[in-house]
Amino acid sequence: MRNKKKLLIEQLDHKLIHFKDAGKVLVPQKGWVNTIRTTLNMTREQLGSKLGLTKGAIQKIEEREATGQITMNKLKDVGQALDMQFVYGFVPKEGTIDNLINAKAEKLAKKIVLRTNQNMKLEDQGIGDEKINETIKDLASEIKREMRKSLWD
Repeated sequence: MRNKKKLLIEQLDHKLIHFKDAGKVLVPQKGWVNTIRTTLNMTREQLGSKLGLTKGAIQKIEEREATGQITMNKLKDVGQALDMQFVYGFVPKEGTIDNLINAKAEKLAKKIVLRTNQNMKLEDQGIGDEKINETIKDLASEIKREMRKSLWD
């Protein structure tokens, strides 16, 4: 992988590490807006007053959040009205961006090597398991180094 790409990945991983534990937080069934508002013992009218909206509009906001149909700008506005900061981000399932790229590179390399080996077997030229694993590892390193766009197909 080129040094610039490697540096970008390291920087992104450094930023995303702060979100690591956020991936473990379960969103309340009724959404954050409703949960926080009711926990603070705040009425819809009170929240609506802070936002210049009716209690019916607040109910719609809570419903839209719970169904995933709300805009980030609206959530920022509500956060501000609640004296809170709205935060969002992505948490790599593999732990880090680097791990994600490694997993994708290995998967693609395995697919390529096994397909090629299958064709070679048909021609009686197949290779052994040890050589297959070594070839997969080498190809995965090459794919990662080149950051092939095919990683994401």
